[in-house]
Amino acid sequence: MTENIELTISEPGERLDKLVTALLAEYPGSPSRVRIQQLIKEGGVTVDGKISKPAYRVENGDQLVIVPPEPPPAELPVLAEKMALDVLYEDDQMAAVNKPAGMVVHPSLGHSSGTLVNAVLGRWPQTAEVGELGRAGIVHRLDKDTSGVILIAKTESARRKLLAQFKARKIEKRYLALVHGVPATPTGEIDAPIGRDPRQRNKMAIVRGGRESMTRYNVLQKFDDLTYLELFPKTGRTHQLRVHLSFIKHPVAGDSVYGFRKDGRKSSLRGRLHLMRHFLHAESLTLIAPATGESVTIHAPLPPDLQAVLDILSEAPDIIESM
Repeated sequence: MTENIELTISEPGERLDKLVTALLAEYPGSPSRVRIQQLIKEGGVTVDGKISKPAYRVENGDQLVIVPPEPPPAELPVLAEKMALDVLYEDDQMAAVNKPAGMVVHPSLGHSSGTLVNAVLGRWPQTAEVGELGRAGIVHRLDKDTSGVILIAKTESARRKLLAQFKARKIEKRYLALVHGVPATPTGEIDAPIGRDPRQRNKMAIVRGGRESMTRYNVLQKFDDLTYLELFPKTGRTHQLRVHLSFIKHPVAGDSVYGFRKDGRKSSLRGRLHLMRHFLHAESLTLIAPATGESVTIHAPLPPDLQAVLDILSEAPDIIESM
């Protein structure tokens, strides 16, 4: 992991994004100015401990802290692998699969095989020519331990149409989550900006000046000190749902990154509820199919491991009373 860059400005007047781009010019991968602007917006660059705009002109004495982006992995050929895929929808332009928990979407350092990309290339070889190298037409992503619906474009035209729908926020996403505690209201909206956590680069956080992020929720069922929710993210930020739910003090059950850190809670979830990962599932996507121009809703049923947790709670709703 690369160390942070810390410096004090002695020559004022230069744009922040231009300055950081120059400072990272010799950094592996030479991040572009566009990438640097994104890094600044996400909180990867702070001025006197605060997030600034890319166009901010630095002043004498400003204290800069730069968290360099991870260098890109060496580009290796991504191999097609014959793996079982739960195909939820398919036409000649796109497909949708139910990603299982534990499967990484894109190859990365330490995950060169067994990813969803490897599986997609094994099932639809033509996706090797769709989108960026090594993406296999996959137009969005889910965290490793989040299960549910993921879309795959089979053609470049379909990929562009799907990306346009995501950008225009025309695709409705519905998630299911089990969270700690009981929200104060049965329905609500979380509107809090998300950016890179300036203290822990591998995490996201609610930060001033972060990117606009909105999530709507509805309570489906209450189990003493756990609540079953449906979630509708209006934006698509990294770790958005997990960060937002942690922000309102109702973190996702089983979340080892944004959840409670008390060993008792974690042990109880694993021991009594047999919950071995965070309880978050991408249940459905509603979109316009590129092939037909018609609206389709694609559902992924709740996986057996998460359904088993709900069954245990339904039979003994006060099972976690001591947590």
